[in-house]
Amino acid sequence: MQGPPIIGTAVLSPIMLIGQAPGSKEIHLHRPFAWTAGKTLFSWFAGIGLEEERFRSRVYMAAVCRCYPGKQPRGGDRVPAPEEIANCSNWLETELTLLRPQLIIPVGRLAISRFLAFRKLTEVIGDLHQHQVQGRSTDLLPLPHPSGASTWHRTEPGRSLLAQALQRLATHPAWRKVCAEKFEPKATG
Repeated sequence: MQGPPIIGTAVLSPIMLIGQAPGSKEIHLHRPFAWTAGKTLFSWFAGIGLEEERFRSRVYMAAVCRCYPGKQPRGGDRVPAPEEIANCSNWLETELTLLRPQLIIPVGRLAISRFLAFRKLTEVIGDLHQHQVQGRSTDLLPLPHPSGASTWHRTEPGRSLLAQALQRLATHPAWRKVCAEKFEPKATG
């Protein structure tokens, strides 16, 4: 894994977005989802009322792993190994304890599998899931990874399931709360 660790803005928010790990561009730009996948992700959120800068200032962004895992031998970013995930798990567990989010948005297969057992994305994308997170019920709304390398969210049934997930997100009370003009998250530090 290559540092430095990357985290989002430290805000108290009822929503926590959890990605897989930063990419090579995020390491240089020092913010999560700062490149191609981020452009796609933030276009999804802008379509339901929250453009990128407001999202970044109102939603806590975390990741399963905080450092860049490096490239795969055949190209693309390497998926963090189980021992790397275990080494970073204390960060995520502590954030979940401190923030106690009402809604968790896991983005991509690795982040989703941190909370839900599944074989295919079609089993989990598009639905709101109740999950016990540290002894309390929390809503989970999984999204596919917005990577340019993936066609899942651009082809059927992924496109329709993504639209369904975004519609559910747009109507969730925590999302409506962070979209409200009067919402002012507090800094955690």
